[in-house]
Amino acid sequence: MTRADTPPPDIPNDVPRPEYPRPGFVREDWLNLNGTWQFAFDPGDSGLERGLVHQELDGRILVPFCPESELSGIGDTDFHPAVWYRRHVRVPASWAGRRVLLHFGAVDHDTTVWADGREVARHSGGFTSFTTDLGDVAGAAGGEAEVVIVVRARDARHGPQARGKQATEYANSDCHYTRTTGIWQTVWMEPVPEVHLRRPRITPDLGSGAFHLEVPLSANRPGHRVRARASDADGTTVAEATVRASLDLAPRPVLALPEEGLRPWAPEDPHLYRIRIELLNADGEVVDGAECTAGLRSVAIDGKRLLLNGRPVFQRLVLDQGWYPDGLMTAPDDAALVRDIELSLAAGFNGARLHQKVFEERFLHHADRLGYLVWGEFGDWGASQGRTGRDNQRPTAGFVTQWLEAVERDYSHPSIVGWCPLNETHQELHDRHTVLDDVTRAMFLATKAADTSRPVLDASGYSHRVAETDVYDAHSYEQDPEAFRRQMAGLDKDEPFINPDRAGNPGKRDTDAVWSLPYRGQPYFCSEFGGIWWNPEEAAAAAGDDREVSWGYGQRPRNEEEFHERFAGLTAALLDDPHMFGYCYTQLTDVFQEQNGVYRFDRGPKLDVARMRAAQLRPAAFERPSGEEGR
Repeated sequence: MTRADTPPPDIPNDVPRPEYPRPGFVREDWLNLNGTWQFAFDPGDSGLERGLVHQELDGRILVPFCPESELSGIGDTDFHPAVWYRRHVRVPASWAGRRVLLHFGAVDHDTTVWADGREVARHSGGFTSFTTDLGDVAGAAGGEAEVVIVVRARDARHGPQARGKQATEYANSDCHYTRTTGIWQTVWMEPVPEVHLRRPRITPDLGSGAFHLEVPLSANRPGHRVRARASDADGTTVAEATVRASLDLAPRPVLALPEEGLRPWAPEDPHLYRIRIELLNADGEVVDGAECTAGLRSVAIDGKRLLLNGRPVFQRLVLDQGWYPDGLMTAPDDAALVRDIELSLAAGFNGARLHQKVFEERFLHHADRLGYLVWGEFGDWGASQGRTGRDNQRPTAGFVTQWLEAVERDYSHPSIVGWCPLNETHQELHDRHTVLDDVTRAMFLATKAADTSRPVLDASGYSHRVAETDVYDAHSYEQDPEAFRRQMAGLDKDEPFINPDRAGNPGKRDTDAVWSLPYRGQPYFCSEFGGIWWNPEEAAAAAGDDREVSWGYGQRPRNEEEFHERFAGLTAALLDDPHMFGYCYTQLTDVFQEQNGVYRFDRGPKLDVARMRAAQLRPAAFERPSGEEGR
């Protein structure tokens, strides 16, 4: 186990999710605040007026699980406009003289935090992390100190907030699942010196065999320096660099690796370097330090080809929604995150679209070390504005803000090979210019400004509104393999793209179905397909198309043999296309009533995954050497 996988010795075994929550930037001292907190529902959102900031609360909840989940100990799935948390926290005496940072992995949706009755933080957005500086709460004179942390989280049933797949009606239906309100990722503290390191950006440069680091600092002091060391798994130092830390808010050391020490990160060999970053004072003493991991890999575009480390690697992705029966958006334990990746790999996939939520960082940590390719995505499904009449998750400037928080947090993970800010937005090409057009372009440009090293897909599905988008894609749930093959062959035409789910024929000129700008020769892939409705028990008990109990795409197969024939035919249509750089099959697991997963919702077996693996691992036309695409 790495240090990032090891809970500190003073955390009791009964604390849920005790593992280090930020494995990309690890400090030795920290305090996990998961466990039992005081709790109260606030159905009238009047708690502030009623003085709940200063009162003990009668209820109890197990953090980091949301009150709608069984694991929280509550399991109330109704709507909750506001909820309150309270906890008395003992700050270790050894932290005296240092500043204390309070971190929240994610709280849904609008959060206010008080410490000892004083407001210390506000944050909007249910998917992204935030931090507040509590100052020297341990006391300059030393000794243990107690601080009372109070959290209010507000959530809305309707209105302009990004909620991913969370249901806006009481019951689950279609692609809408049980809601999450309040804290749903780890809460924790760490001490830092007055002048300290902030989270670095690590950019791999395979072409020159180096890592480029940006190391933000809280302040600059004369004589301070930043030192970075890269080492292999055995601890051998392979590169070192020291730069002045007195001039720039983000010093930029470069770790140039010796040629004989170069080992690219790839799915078949996910090699990670350890990088130790230290802040030194004028006397050469270490003021602050942290450990990171980094993978040396590249992503490039050559015409229609998307290349990994300079070579075509067909991306056999699966749609992973990251929901659990007992924890909802929160995995019950760290092993569950690893298990999901292992299940995907066993079925022949080599990566995933992390769909409609910002996954917790530990998932990315495991993807890094297991060689699992992922596309990062925001939770904004169906953002709408225009003639369509839909008004779900109306886009606001907050979409851009929260998305940039996600990109900033996850920037240094080598497993992320692309960004997808928006998914299945609804805006027709002939509508007048709308806020959604502006938000789509803003999220694309903001992502490109924040990260020049990865491709960006402006809006997955069928509303491509940015002509210069790096990648083009389509969604289609056509179930007939031959019809699907004909449909996908029309993706690279230089004309407005026709949404297959609306028109069925990529060549048909139906203005109500034209939602995208013309294709301009980018790399493209089918980023949602399949979704084959299959539940063995229901198939045996029900004939026809009974969707009262469950649903999936298309007619339910009559038996498992028919499922495998359909799956093999659909994947073959994409594997045989020399211009298709990958695909994403819907989906890894069933989710509540949506029973179209490779595995059951509880991750139990459902299909012959060895047979699915064999169908997927046949050679892809895209992976043939350049010049052999047509053979």
